[in-house]
Amino acid sequence: QLRLVESGGGLVQPGESLILSCEASGFTLDDYAVGWFRQAPGKDREGVACLSRSFGGTGTVYKDSVKGRFIISRDNAKNMVFLEMNNLKPEDTARYYCVNEAVCSDWLSRDSYDSWDLGTQVTVSS
Repeated sequence: QLRLVESGGGLVQPGESLILSCEASGFTLDDYAVGWFRQAPGKDREGVACLSRSFGGTGTVYKDSVKGRFIISRDNAKNMVFLEMNNLKPEDTARYYCVNEAVCSDWLSRDSYDSWDLGTQVTVSS
């Protein structure tokens, strides 16, 4: 069964950090680019970050509002992708999802983001 499972969310105060994990089963995650998107209550889904596959990929893309604060990375031995989120802000509050993609080139400008997963909730509040 092909699955992606997100974890690592939680309730934190502004300025704190979280590391989200995306674990793949049933396929090799490094055969794909991996993107994170999020959905806040009452808002549209938006692309946050994307990491291309290790071989022949083009690197990373980040939403402007998270540049310098979020870092996306892989651990191919664990078949996982991570999203390190630093200096979190209340506007980062959302449910976060990871998906495997062909490429990252249009990750931030897609009309829709879809996932069958539950995602992981991040809440930033004082």
